[in-house]
Amino acid sequence: MSSSSTYNAGLLSSSMGLKVIKITRVNPATDSSRDSADPLILPLTFFDLRWVRSHPTQQVIFYKLPVSSREFFHSVILPKLELSLSLVLRHYFPLAGHLKWNQQDPKPRVVVYSHDTVSLTVAESNADFLFVSGKGLRTSTDGVTCLGAGVIEHHVLKDGVGSIMFIKAWAHICKSLGEGIMTLPSDFIPILDRTLINVRPSLESKILEYMSYFSDEEDGKRTMDPPPVGEICTDLVRITLELTQENVDKLKERAKRESTRSQHELHLSTFVIVNAYVWSCLVNARGGNKERPLLFMYAADFRNRLDPLVPERYMGNCVVLVNCIGYKGKHLLGRDGFVSAVEILSDSVKGLGSRGIEALWESYIDGMKQVKPDTHVESVSGSTRMGLYQADFAWGKPVNHEIVSIDRYPAYSMWERRDETGGAEIGLCLRKSEMDTFISLFEYGLGKISSRI
Repeated sequence: MSSSSTYNAGLLSSSMGLKVIKITRVNPATDSSRDSADPLILPLTFFDLRWVRSHPTQQVIFYKLPVSSREFFHSVILPKLELSLSLVLRHYFPLAGHLKWNQQDPKPRVVVYSHDTVSLTVAESNADFLFVSGKGLRTSTDGVTCLGAGVIEHHVLKDGVGSIMFIKAWAHICKSLGEGIMTLPSDFIPILDRTLINVRPSLESKILEYMSYFSDEEDGKRTMDPPPVGEICTDLVRITLELTQENVDKLKERAKRESTRSQHELHLSTFVIVNAYVWSCLVNARGGNKERPLLFMYAADFRNRLDPLVPERYMGNCVVLVNCIGYKGKHLLGRDGFVSAVEILSDSVKGLGSRGIEALWESYIDGMKQVKPDTHVESVSGSTRMGLYQADFAWGKPVNHEIVSIDRYPAYSMWERRDETGGAEIGLCLRKSEMDTFISLFEYGLGKISSRI
């Protein structure tokens, strides 16, 4: 039998070298409906199975606290965080469970016992939070204390929508404790019913058949261990960049002006424009080889594409991975690369409305079979529609948000902007030399469109 935990949380304060000072096992608050020795079994759907052997997602949310002492943090802030975590887990109790795969079961499942817990780790660091959190946080002059709330979670249990909903729910209860309120509004209460996912049973068989990595190649035994990843480079640089709504609008105008297609043929959403711009800059920053194969991947939310529709509060995976493949470096290198990327992503997004899940899944499989060792792979994580910066634990909106685990994969993150509507925040991690080139291309392209319009 294989087993792995699904969720861990952590807090990092900026007062002292990195030092773990407390590890707490937090139980979900008592719920009489689950007061039983029998475990709760949460089956995995077609959408969940894709993520069984994925590496945990790691993210950190940075907050700026009012001036406070270490004693205040441990006597006031930390107890509220622990209590609110317990209270929110009453609704999100599967996060305390374990992913298991018994030999007699055809597929893995999440098992939750009444005694299961979530690990909450508290650590201190003397790191420069101005440097770590970014966004111009001035720790040296205004006397603030900083806190980073980090979460490590298994993608198999929920997608990004569920992940951000949980963080906002935890923040809501923590803030409401000051008013004596310990309940959640209905908008934050998750729906766990897996029968809401209406897909053909044959799709599960196909994904289990394709995901041959569910078995250990040496002895054929089932495994849920993530595949190995290479060592993290020592010269990586992480940055958060912004595209304003004005930037996006001007990039749209450039795409309309320079594309040979009519405006009716192009799907010029913020998603398409932002990702086309970042992707083309990345290819040029890492480029050189015009014949190098390209692959771009993104996750399409299918909550509003299934029949019947899946509620927004559904806590489980409801995304399909989509790949754009069959292109080479020459398609995105040079000045025309942005417009080519717009056309590629536009075609892909427009096709989602007319293609069913099965066709998309088969297309994804066919695409992955074409990947070569030298393929330049890029992917995007996150969305500008999740409202992450609404997660207020009573300290105000977050200063910044980072997907830490993108340093292990060819991926970048995309979120809404903190202080203004429209546009997007882009978080990425590259080698120093590549980052210098990327930033130069990124800023030069925006300067060029500003000077022309």
